[in-house]
Amino acid sequence: MIQPIGIAIVVMFIFLTMISFYFSAKVIYPDVIPSEKTKEMEIQSEKINLSEFDSWKKEEIQVPSPFGYSLFGLFLPFEDSKKTVIIAHGITYSLYGSVKYVKLFRSRGFNVLIYDHRNHGRSGGNNTTFGFYEKHDLNAVIHWVRLRVGQESIIGTMGESMGAAIVIQNAAIQPDLQFVIADCPFSDLMQLLAYRARIEYHLPAFPILYMASWASYLLSGFKFQFVSPIKDMSASHSPILIIHGKADTYIPQDMSIQMANVRRPALTQIYLAPNSGHAESIIKNPEEYDRVVGDFLSQIKIPLNHQ
Repeated sequence: MIQPIGIAIVVMFIFLTMISFYFSAKVIYPDVIPSEKTKEMEIQSEKINLSEFDSWKKEEIQVPSPFGYSLFGLFLPFEDSKKTVIIAHGITYSLYGSVKYVKLFRSRGFNVLIYDHRNHGRSGGNNTTFGFYEKHDLNAVIHWVRLRVGQESIIGTMGESMGAAIVIQNAAIQPDLQFVIADCPFSDLMQLLAYRARIEYHLPAFPILYMASWASYLLSGFKFQFVSPIKDMSASHSPILIIHGKADTYIPQDMSIQMANVRRPALTQIYLAPNSGHAESIIKNPEEYDRVVGDFLSQIKIPLNHQ
């Protein structure tokens, strides 16, 4: 006969397992906003100037992922330019969240490629892994650019939030990038999720988060501990500019500061934007943001032509 204490242990285990799978699902199956809705939101918030956006030449592209689905993107060519930047959006959003950064690069003669991550927008894939699989998808996009623009082309990446963490992780496995710009990245997924669990649910990381990580592994082959951009910083030899809003409460600025501090200053710059919450730095400080990006590209000897 099962003793009451044994029943209590079994019930507690079942409860923790159910909660773990719930939190795992919240992480790897986020509530993604439909692509056209994100476009409407960006237009309404005046982050997309529709007449300007419509005036740009655009090519719809489908890039095959190494994991068996297609990545949807828009390629915006610029007058036979051999310079291209690939911009990665944040979680739950779509490539339209990247449009606000396009002028930074078009004004300096760059082609721009914006694309939807797996499980977002019009791309395939059925879960989100914060860079574990996405960094390899970005490699496929980089390969597409080299075929489209030329093997000797200048290629850089830029990302926002989750996209920023993805470009940092990708830089550790992609040796041929001329630059990386990461706006409001997180440094370590477990640390971020522990912070969000404390803020949003008033729960400690142990044991739920660790059990949720195992649940995620069973569902997707991805553990939360597998994603730690701060560990990837030293593996990259590309110049990296990190940008973070000082008033960001979603991903604390300390995460960016920690990442900048683990790498040689000659290869890493950081700009902390005043009066800026999460992913607001370019909105709240447009002129300074443009200057910081321009100075960074000039210092690393990227040839610039202004239009």
